[in-house]
Amino acid sequence: MIKILPDILANKIAAGEVVERPSSVVKELLENSIDAESSKIIIEAEQGGRSLIQIADDGIGMNRDDALLSIERHATSKLFNDDDLFGIKTLGFRGEALPSIAAVSIFTMITKDTDSQTGIKIEISGGKIFNVSEIGAPKGTLISIKDIFFNVPARKKFLKTINTELGRILDIISSTAISFPSIQFKFIHNGKEVKNFLKAQNPLERITDVLGNDVKNNLHPINIMSNDISVSGWIASPELSRSTSDGIYLYINERSIRDKIIQKAIFEGYDGRLMKGRYPVAVVFIKMPYDKVDVNVHPAKSEVRFASQHLVYDAVKNAVNKVFQKINVPKWTPPDIHYDEPKRPKINTPVFFPEKKVAEDYFPYESKLKEHFEAEFKTEIKTKPETIPETRRDNQVNEQNTTIDKANSYEQTTLGEKKGKFSSLRLIGQFNNTYILCESDEGLIIIDQHASHERIVYEKLKQNYDKKQQQMLLIPEIFNPGFKHIDNLIKIIYDLNKLGFEVEFFGNGEFVIKSVPVILSDKKATPIIMDILENIYETNSPKKDEIINECLMTMACHGAIRANQHLNDQEMKDILAQMDKIDNPSFCPHGRPTWINWDIKFLEKSFGRTL
Repeated sequence: MIKILPDILANKIAAGEVVERPSSVVKELLENSIDAESSKIIIEAEQGGRSLIQIADDGIGMNRDDALLSIERHATSKLFNDDDLFGIKTLGFRGEALPSIAAVSIFTMITKDTDSQTGIKIEISGGKIFNVSEIGAPKGTLISIKDIFFNVPARKKFLKTINTELGRILDIISSTAISFPSIQFKFIHNGKEVKNFLKAQNPLERITDVLGNDVKNNLHPINIMSNDISVSGWIASPELSRSTSDGIYLYINERSIRDKIIQKAIFEGYDGRLMKGRYPVAVVFIKMPYDKVDVNVHPAKSEVRFASQHLVYDAVKNAVNKVFQKINVPKWTPPDIHYDEPKRPKINTPVFFPEKKVAEDYFPYESKLKEHFEAEFKTEIKTKPETIPETRRDNQVNEQNTTIDKANSYEQTTLGEKKGKFSSLRLIGQFNNTYILCESDEGLIIIDQHASHERIVYEKLKQNYDKKQQQMLLIPEIFNPGFKHIDNLIKIIYDLNKLGFEVEFFGNGEFVIKSVPVILSDKKATPIIMDILENIYETNSPKKDEIINECLMTMACHGAIRANQHLNDQEMKDILAQMDKIDNPSFCPHGRPTWINWDIKFLEKSFGRTL
């Protein structure tokens, strides 16, 4: 039997599409505040948004009638006909955000427009209005959301930790702030100011506020106009690349979006200047006729559809590529590799770095760091590990990903277990600047130069754990890890020190790197630590040994030679000799095979010499 759903249940279903988590609420309310022509927006949250989300703005506000209509489903002031629907110029437009949010929370709205003598206060609990009253209020709107999902426990249990939800809220605020530099965005969490994006004089100033000063000097402007499509913004030098796409900010007509096609266009624009598996840091603004882009294809309005996608793709690709051609940035070529640690004297002379800033205004982390170091010191006195635990991924490598598919002519042997076996192989040469080809009595041995050297570096880093083999930096690197990574950085800062990275809190959300492991002394330190933090954030593992191994694996990956790198005979022989000196040389730290064997029987059968 078919029934008409009650309004409250229908609103809960709608809320499931619009309100996924606290950050979804923040996004919807920010869009409404921006559409209301606000110049200042204050966002407050408690417990990562679980217990409170409150947004106040100084926008145009609403009168009593409009305020009551705004909490009805399908009520909007932004669409009136088909032309409006297919040429949307505002961030919000559907008229379902407020009733959807109110259906799953304790909701309060106070609003007043210029023409009204008093404001109106509307209170709703679980979708039911229980109070409407007049109240003294300034022009603008304040919306308070308490106990989100209190009446939908099934959805509430899927919320992540406070820090994770808090990080997602700050991501929304930051990405929105980039697109609207003329608006002040102030964020307060648990009564403490976390971030305050003051009104900026220009977009670059706001981008620097969000991405950090360490990025500013490596940004290059892009600007192109093609087929009514304007592409502008800034892209970072290839050396600032990341291991995830978190550093890519895309905007269509000031709307923050996710789009894999545009991301691919940015990659293509770098034209070989990025290493495989690396993501650029970029802020790209695309402006085009509103009727040429459909923003009504996703419940959260985070995806769009283009009328002529290929034109947008070409415009973005050309805009990025034009920059690198103009500034003549060469395509990526790997550095020369020598496994032996450089015999550099340790620098003991004082190094200069700017005077430490006062931290309390933004991140009161100095006391946190002190507590963390004291706790780690006490733990170390009790039990000091002799060696770092082996990576869990090595222990969990199973038959499926360690035994090579014999149907594809690959056969793994016990070659790696025979000491001296690799150095005794007869070197043939290098194939495709990626694989080392060798001959043995058993057949043809093919060695992945990156995977094998990554294992070598990983083992070396493990052996040097807590041996303080550091290289002081003449010019310390100052970087901003971003709010969602700061807690993890504090948790691992003691272990980073044991690994050779001397990292200290600098102030205003920034940290300073004063030394690096000797084995990585020719590498830029900031990308390595950012990759470590991003990998820890993605895996979300609470176990200390797994966290340390994430650090080791990331460092090994940065320190190892790459694919598409030419090696001379001596360098290849050095790798073979080093493989003989380590345990488990047959797999990289991530569990991928470092070598395969095509035996003589298989080769003869493939060429029809035998049946």
